[in-house]
Amino acid sequence: MTEQPHPAIRVDRDGPVLTVTLCRPDQLNAQVPSMWLALAQIARELPADVRVVVLAAQGRSFSAGLDRGVLRPGGLPGEVDQLAVAAQGAAEATAMIAPFQEGFTAWRQAPAIVVAAVQGHAIGAGFQLALAADLRVVADDVRFAMRETSLGMVPDLAGTVPLVQAVGYARALEICATGRFVGADEAVRLGLASIAVPVDQLPAATADLVAALLAAPDASLRALKPLLAAAVTATLEDQVVREREAQGPLLHAMTHAITHAMTHATTRDAGAGR
Repeated sequence: MTEQPHPAIRVDRDGPVLTVTLCRPDQLNAQVPSMWLALAQIARELPADVRVVVLAAQGRSFSAGLDRGVLRPGGLPGEVDQLAVAAQGAAEATAMIAPFQEGFTAWRQAPAIVVAAVQGHAIGAGFQLALAADLRVVADDVRFAMRETSLGMVPDLAGTVPLVQAVGYARALEICATGRFVGADEAVRLGLASIAVPVDQLPAATADLVAALLAAPDASLRALKPLLAAAVTATLEDQVVREREAQGPLLHAMTHAITHAMTHATTRDAGAGR
Protein backbone atom coordinates (compact mmCIF):
# COMPACT_ATOMS: atom_id res chain seq x y z
CA MET A 1 0.00 0.00 0.00
CA THR A 2 1.38 3.39 -1.05
CA GLU A 3 0.04 6.83 -0.18
CA GLN A 4 1.17 10.37 -0.98
CA PRO A 5 0.05 12.60 1.93
CA HIS A 6 2.27 15.44 0.66
CA PRO A 7 3.87 16.06 -2.74
CA ALA A 8 7.31 15.57 -1.15
CA ILE A 9 6.45 12.58 1.06
CA ARG A 10 5.55 9.00 0.12
CA VAL A 11 4.21 6.45 2.61
CA ASP A 12 4.48 2.71 1.94
CA ARG A 13 2.96 0.01 4.15
CA ASP A 14 4.29 -3.56 4.16
CA GLY A 15 2.59 -5.47 6.94
CA PRO A 16 3.88 -4.18 10.29
CA VAL A 17 6.42 -1.85 8.64
CA LEU A 18 5.62 1.69 7.49
CA THR A 19 8.22 3.49 5.34
CA VAL A 20 8.03 7.27 5.14
CA THR A 21 10.16 8.56 2.28
CA LEU A 22 11.13 12.13 1.48
CA CYS A 23 10.77 12.33 -2.30
CA ARG A 24 12.16 15.67 -3.37
CA PRO A 25 15.54 14.44 -4.62
CA ASP A 26 16.08 17.25 -7.14
CA GLN A 27 16.21 19.67 -4.19
CA LEU A 28 18.21 17.23 -2.04
CA ASN A 29 14.99 16.70 -0.07
CA ALA A 30 15.11 20.24 1.31
CA GLN A 31 12.22 20.65 3.71
CA VAL A 32 9.35 23.13 3.88
CA PRO A 33 6.92 23.68 6.78
CA SER A 34 4.02 21.87 5.11
CA MET A 35 6.17 18.72 5.12
CA TRP A 36 6.55 19.01 8.90
CA LEU A 37 2.78 19.28 9.33
CA ALA A 38 2.32 16.22 7.12
CA LEU A 39 4.94 14.26 9.08
CA ALA A 40 3.15 15.10 12.33
CA GLN A 41 -0.15 13.87 10.91
CA ILE A 42 1.40 10.62 9.67
CA ALA A 43 2.89 9.96 13.10
CA ARG A 44 -0.30 10.84 14.98
CA GLU A 45 -2.42 8.63 12.72
CA LEU A 46 -0.02 5.69 12.77
CA PRO A 47 -2.05 2.46 12.64
CA ALA A 48 -1.92 0.55 15.92
CA ASP A 49 -0.53 -2.58 14.26
CA VAL A 50 2.51 -0.82 12.76
CA ARG A 51 5.53 -2.03 14.72
CA VAL A 52 8.42 -0.31 12.90
CA VAL A 53 8.61 2.95 10.97
CA VAL A 54 11.49 3.67 8.58
CA LEU A 55 12.30 7.28 7.74
CA ALA A 56 14.11 7.33 4.41
CA ALA A 57 14.79 9.61 1.45
CA GLN A 58 15.15 9.35 -2.29
CA GLY A 59 18.30 10.39 -4.07
CA ARG A 60 21.82 11.05 -2.89
CA SER A 61 20.97 13.04 0.25
CA PHE A 62 18.66 12.38 3.17
CA SER A 63 17.87 16.08 3.47
CA ALA A 64 19.92 19.21 2.89
CA GLY A 65 17.81 20.98 5.50
CA LEU A 66 15.42 23.88 5.25
CA ASP A 67 14.48 25.12 1.78
CA ARG A 68 15.96 28.62 1.98
CA GLY A 69 13.09 29.87 -0.17
CA VAL A 70 10.87 30.01 2.89
CA LEU A 71 13.19 32.66 4.35
CA ARG A 72 12.82 35.00 1.38
CA PRO A 73 10.34 37.89 1.47
CA GLY A 74 6.98 36.41 0.53
CA GLY A 75 8.19 32.90 1.18
CA LEU A 76 7.16 30.03 -1.08
CA PRO A 77 3.72 29.44 -2.63
CA GLY A 78 1.51 27.41 -0.29
CA GLU A 79 3.86 27.81 2.66
CA VAL A 80 3.70 29.99 5.76
CA ASP A 81 5.38 33.34 5.14
CA GLN A 82 7.77 32.97 8.04
CA LEU A 83 9.38 36.38 7.67
CA ALA A 84 5.99 38.10 7.71
CA VAL A 85 4.94 36.23 10.84
CA ALA A 86 8.28 36.84 12.56
CA ALA A 87 8.03 40.54 11.73
CA GLN A 88 4.88 40.77 13.85
CA GLY A 89 6.84 40.07 17.01
CA ALA A 90 8.82 37.50 18.98
CA ALA A 91 5.66 35.98 20.47
CA GLU A 92 4.17 35.40 17.03
CA ALA A 93 7.41 33.85 15.77
CA THR A 94 7.55 31.57 18.81
CA ALA A 95 3.95 30.42 18.36
CA MET A 96 4.55 29.70 14.66
CA ILE A 97 7.25 27.15 15.45
CA ALA A 98 5.21 24.92 17.79
CA PRO A 99 3.19 22.97 15.16
CA PHE A 100 6.30 22.55 13.03
CA GLN A 101 8.09 20.82 15.92
CA GLU A 102 5.35 18.20 16.10
CA GLY A 103 6.60 16.73 12.83
CA PHE A 104 9.70 15.69 14.78
CA THR A 105 8.51 15.08 18.37
CA ALA A 106 5.63 12.88 17.23
CA TRP A 107 8.01 10.11 16.15
CA ARG A 108 9.53 9.77 19.62
CA GLN A 109 6.01 9.66 21.04
CA ALA A 110 4.82 7.00 18.59
CA PRO A 111 4.58 3.46 20.02
CA ALA A 112 6.41 1.97 17.03
CA ILE A 113 10.20 1.84 16.86
CA VAL A 114 11.40 4.45 14.36
CA VAL A 115 14.52 3.84 12.28
CA ALA A 116 16.15 6.50 10.10
CA ALA A 117 18.09 5.32 7.04
CA VAL A 118 20.41 8.23 6.29
CA GLN A 119 22.63 8.83 3.28
CA GLY A 120 24.51 11.87 2.02
CA HIS A 121 23.72 15.23 3.56
CA ALA A 122 21.59 15.45 6.70
CA ILE A 123 21.83 19.13 7.55
CA GLY A 124 19.78 21.26 9.93
CA ALA A 125 16.21 20.05 9.63
CA GLY A 126 17.57 16.92 7.96
CA PHE A 127 19.83 16.19 10.93
CA GLN A 128 16.95 16.84 13.29
CA LEU A 129 14.62 14.51 11.38
CA ALA A 130 17.23 11.77 11.69
CA LEU A 131 17.48 12.56 15.41
CA ALA A 132 13.69 12.22 15.69
CA ALA A 133 14.11 8.49 15.07
CA ASP A 134 14.90 6.02 17.82
CA LEU A 135 17.69 4.39 15.80
CA ARG A 136 19.83 5.48 12.86
CA VAL A 137 21.55 3.44 10.17
CA VAL A 138 23.87 5.54 8.02
CA ALA A 139 25.69 5.23 4.73
CA ASP A 140 29.42 5.78 4.70
CA ASP A 141 28.92 9.04 2.78
CA VAL A 142 26.70 10.62 5.45
CA ARG A 143 27.43 14.20 6.49
CA PHE A 144 25.51 15.43 9.53
CA ALA A 145 25.61 19.13 10.39
CA MET A 146 23.71 21.76 12.36
CA ARG A 147 24.00 25.02 10.43
CA GLU A 148 21.37 27.09 12.24
CA THR A 149 23.86 28.98 14.39
CA SER A 150 25.72 30.26 11.32
CA LEU A 151 22.40 31.76 10.15
CA GLY A 152 21.91 33.55 13.46
CA MET A 153 19.42 30.96 14.74
CA VAL A 154 19.44 27.79 16.85
CA PRO A 155 18.19 24.24 16.16
CA ASP A 156 14.46 24.41 16.90
CA LEU A 157 12.95 21.22 15.51
CA ALA A 158 13.32 19.09 18.65
CA GLY A 159 16.84 17.96 17.82
CA THR A 160 18.70 19.34 20.82
CA VAL A 161 17.55 16.75 23.38
CA PRO A 162 18.40 13.63 21.34
CA LEU A 163 21.68 15.20 20.22
CA VAL A 164 22.80 15.94 23.79
CA GLN A 165 21.59 12.51 24.92
CA ALA A 166 23.64 10.85 22.19
CA VAL A 167 26.91 12.80 22.36
CA GLY A 168 26.85 14.80 25.59
CA TYR A 169 26.54 18.53 26.22
CA ALA A 170 30.07 19.62 25.30
CA ARG A 171 30.20 17.74 22.01
CA ALA A 172 26.68 18.85 21.08
CA LEU A 173 27.63 22.46 21.77
CA GLU A 174 30.73 22.14 19.62
CA ILE A 175 28.82 20.51 16.74
CA CYS A 176 26.05 23.11 16.77
CA ALA A 177 28.25 26.17 17.38
CA THR A 178 30.74 25.36 14.65
CA GLY A 179 28.29 23.87 12.16
CA ARG A 180 30.93 21.34 11.14
CA PHE A 181 30.22 18.06 9.40
CA VAL A 182 30.07 14.77 11.30
CA GLY A 183 30.90 11.81 9.07
CA ALA A 184 29.83 8.19 9.29
CA ASP A 185 32.68 6.83 11.41
CA GLU A 186 32.40 9.65 13.94
CA ALA A 187 28.60 9.29 14.02
CA VAL A 188 28.93 5.65 15.05
CA ARG A 189 31.68 6.44 17.53
CA LEU A 190 29.64 9.21 19.17
CA GLY A 191 26.46 7.14 19.33
CA LEU A 192 24.57 9.07 16.65
CA ALA A 193 24.28 5.94 14.51
CA SER A 194 24.04 2.23 15.21
CA ILE A 195 26.03 1.21 12.15
CA ALA A 196 27.62 2.68 9.02
CA VAL A 197 27.65 0.75 5.74
CA PRO A 198 28.54 1.42 2.10
CA VAL A 199 25.80 3.49 0.53
CA ASP A 200 24.66 0.67 -1.75
CA GLN A 201 24.16 -1.54 1.31
CA LEU A 202 22.02 0.95 3.24
CA PRO A 203 18.65 -0.59 2.26
CA ALA A 204 19.84 -4.10 3.17
CA ALA A 205 21.34 -2.99 6.49
CA THR A 206 18.13 -1.16 7.34
CA ALA A 207 16.08 -4.21 6.43
CA ASP A 208 18.28 -6.39 8.67
CA LEU A 209 17.70 -4.06 11.62
CA VAL A 210 13.96 -3.96 10.96
CA ALA A 211 13.87 -7.77 10.82
CA ALA A 212 15.71 -7.98 14.15
CA LEU A 213 13.22 -5.58 15.72
CA LEU A 214 10.27 -7.54 14.36
CA ALA A 215 11.74 -10.73 15.80
CA ALA A 216 11.21 -9.36 19.31
CA PRO A 217 7.77 -9.95 20.88
CA ASP A 218 5.49 -7.03 20.07
CA ALA A 219 4.28 -6.40 23.63
CA SER A 220 7.75 -6.28 25.15
CA LEU A 221 9.12 -4.02 22.41
CA ARG A 222 6.23 -1.58 22.85
CA ALA A 223 6.83 -1.52 26.60
CA LEU A 224 10.59 -1.13 26.17
CA LYS A 225 10.56 2.10 24.14
CA PRO A 226 8.81 4.33 26.73
CA LEU A 227 10.63 2.58 29.56
CA LEU A 228 14.08 3.44 28.20
CA ALA A 229 12.96 6.91 27.13
CA ALA A 230 11.90 7.64 30.70
CA ALA A 231 15.22 6.32 32.05
CA VAL A 232 17.10 9.24 30.47
CA THR A 233 15.87 11.70 33.10
CA ALA A 234 14.29 9.47 35.78
CA THR A 235 15.65 8.91 39.24
CA LEU A 236 16.53 5.34 40.15
CA GLU A 237 13.60 5.24 42.55
CA ASP A 238 11.12 6.32 39.87
CA GLN A 239 12.60 4.10 37.19
CA VAL A 240 12.43 0.88 39.19
CA VAL A 241 8.73 1.59 39.70
CA ARG A 242 8.32 1.97 35.92
CA GLU A 243 10.23 -1.26 35.36
CA ARG A 244 7.98 -3.35 37.57
CA GLU A 245 4.83 -1.66 36.28
CA ALA A 246 5.90 -2.53 32.74
CA GLN A 247 6.98 -6.04 33.68
CA GLY A 248 3.90 -7.03 35.66
CA PRO A 249 1.47 -7.21 32.72
CA LEU A 250 4.09 -8.94 30.57
CA LEU A 251 4.73 -11.59 33.23
CA HIS A 252 1.00 -12.12 33.66
CA ALA A 253 0.48 -12.54 29.92
CA MET A 254 3.45 -14.90 29.63
CA THR A 255 2.22 -17.04 32.53
CA HIS A 256 -1.26 -17.14 31.04
CA ALA A 257 0.15 -18.28 27.70
CA ILE A 258 2.25 -21.01 29.33
CA THR A 259 -0.69 -22.25 31.37
CA HIS A 260 -2.92 -22.26 28.31
CA ALA A 261 -0.33 -24.19 26.30
CA MET A 262 0.12 -26.77 29.06
CA THR A 263 -3.63 -27.23 29.41
CA HIS A 264 -4.00 -27.64 25.67
CA ALA A 265 -1.17 -30.20 25.57
CA THR A 266 -2.67 -32.18 28.47
CA THR A 267 -6.07 -32.23 26.80
CA ARG A 268 -4.52 -33.31 23.50
CA ASP A 269 -2.51 -36.10 25.17
CA ALA A 270 -5.57 -37.32 27.05
CA GLY A 271 -7.54 -37.43 23.84
CA ALA A 272 -4.79 -39.36 22.11
CA GLY A 273 -4.83 -41.88 24.98
CA ARG A 274 -8.47 -42.66 24.38
